[in-house]
Amino acid sequence: MSDTVRDYQVIIVGAGFAGVAAAQRLAKERIRTLLIDRNNYQQFQPLLYQVATAQLAANDVAAPLRSLFRKHPSVRVLTAEVSSIDARDRSVTLPDGTVFRSDVLVISAGAEVNYFGTPGADEFSYPLYSVDDATALASSLVEQLDRADTAAATHGDCEPIDVVVVGGGPTGVETAGAIGETIERVLPHYFHDAVPRRCTVHLVDHGDTVLKPFSEKLQRYTRRSLERLGVVMLMGTGVSEVRADGVTLSDGSTLPAHVVVWAGGLKARSVVASAGLETGRGGRVDVDADLTAPGVPGVYVLGDAANIPDGSGGTLPQLGSVAMQSGKWAGRNIVADLTGGQRRPFGYVDKGFMAMIGRMSAVAEVGPKRIELTGPLAFASWLAVHAALLPQARARIGALASWPRDYLSRSRSQFVVGNRPR
Repeated sequence: MSDTVRDYQVIIVGAGFAGVAAAQRLAKERIRTLLIDRNNYQQFQPLLYQVATAQLAANDVAAPLRSLFRKHPSVRVLTAEVSSIDARDRSVTLPDGTVFRSDVLVISAGAEVNYFGTPGADEFSYPLYSVDDATALASSLVEQLDRADTAAATHGDCEPIDVVVVGGGPTGVETAGAIGETIERVLPHYFHDAVPRRCTVHLVDHGDTVLKPFSEKLQRYTRRSLERLGVVMLMGTGVSEVRADGVTLSDGSTLPAHVVVWAGGLKARSVVASAGLETGRGGRVDVDADLTAPGVPGVYVLGDAANIPDGSGGTLPQLGSVAMQSGKWAGRNIVADLTGGQRRPFGYVDKGFMAMIGRMSAVAEVGPKRIELTGPLAFASWLAVHAALLPQARARIGALASWPRDYLSRSRSQFVVGNRPR
């Protein structure tokens, strides 16, 4: 038997950047809001690769939702999986049959990894979209290093350790760079010389360059920086199969791998398709300029669940800054809906793109005029922006304490013990 709860003015499905930003705006107006997420924390996805490489602890990128809203009793946090969404009824159903209904429904359910039907990718590769993903990858890397170290101690040498990163976008570049720098700068201080000497990182992408949205100048800088860290670049070839012992490339050749990291793309979570809304590229909903679902009153779609128009015939990129700004904007529009005001088209403030490559090495295109930054200046800008975006003061303090240790010294004790399975 299901229970129907009708006393919420707003239901928000998903507590990512967009969902939390919308809930925080509604909290200021004391609007009765139900925020549902399968996790009881908000995760800062742009820094998950740093958890995987032990530059940050998992707690530094995960903010407890109830802590975020403890001073806002109008927002109720519910930790639950949503099994289906009925957009026209503005209701959601949980696996036990419980139904919640509201005046306004916000779908910000986030994304899931898109393996593009690649055989074995789901089973044998590590995605990087959740804290659990990051800690699982970290544990696998440490396990491989321990095995190699044991072999070096008992036999005098060890088998090669190959890591393959699939995808040349920001996640793939940052992950490959972080692992490459760890091999070059950190491992020699913790493991026998034979171990880091036998480690290789490969970056594979079917495109002809890395960081496709960036300028050619920044792409060239990124490629040179990765190669200096020992990353082997395999551009213009895709991965057609992932196996337990490596990958098969689109040209039929094979590449051995002990660890495969999948950074090849995302798509909207499958629950979005259950909502009864028309979906477009990436399984996302093509929303109107005011962030509402076309033809369905009282429904907003945000973040990785939405294709948001950029005002010139295209759509905005799937960035954390877009999600956060759209959440705040949707919150204001929802307040207008509930108080008889007027909704306004979303006005995105373009802050550009950034990607970290390694110590004192990053690229950035800042602002609508795309001012290009490289090296230490881009590196400092990346640190400042990401520290400011972390959801809690505690997380900012943790990051600001960890980063100087990681980038100015060669110490990274979490890589050795902090992310081991328990």
